[in-house]
Amino acid sequence: MDEKLLEIKEFDGIGYLPLIDFGTWRVAFLRYIDELIPRNINRVERHIETDEVFVLLAGKAILFMGTGDESLEELVPIVMEPCKLYNVRQNAWHCAVLSHDATILLVENRNTGLANTDYCALDEDQKQVLISTAFHEQPGEWENE
Repeated sequence: MDEKLLEIKEFDGIGYLPLIDFGTWRVAFLRYIDELIPRNINRVERHIETDEVFVLLAGKAILFMGTGDESLEELVPIVMEPCKLYNVRQNAWHCAVLSHDATILLVENRNTGLANTDYCALDEDQKQVLISTAFHEQPGEWENE
């Protein structure tokens, strides 16, 4: 098929990879990567110029949403369900824990990156919420990590 008519992309690697950019938007995949092991997650992020849509396609994932404006007050776990759209609003603190077999489809502004993303460190209580939730919701996934 002529790529001017249909562009087909796939990704079976690890981590985050933008697959299609057009105009002002981007579609990407997020897959398991060691940085997303619960014990390795030390911060949340927020995008100051855009919403970001998450869709769980395979595996298990927990989307952690943070309350608070300038700093993170509370970390709230949302167990993702396949094929539901989770629209993380502009300026909302968030991070995700993915099982080893998980794939998340992301839709975001094409220019989303370090220049328009803020980060906030997790305190020890917030880290414990993240770790204990991951162990509870994804049993057997993290015992060897």
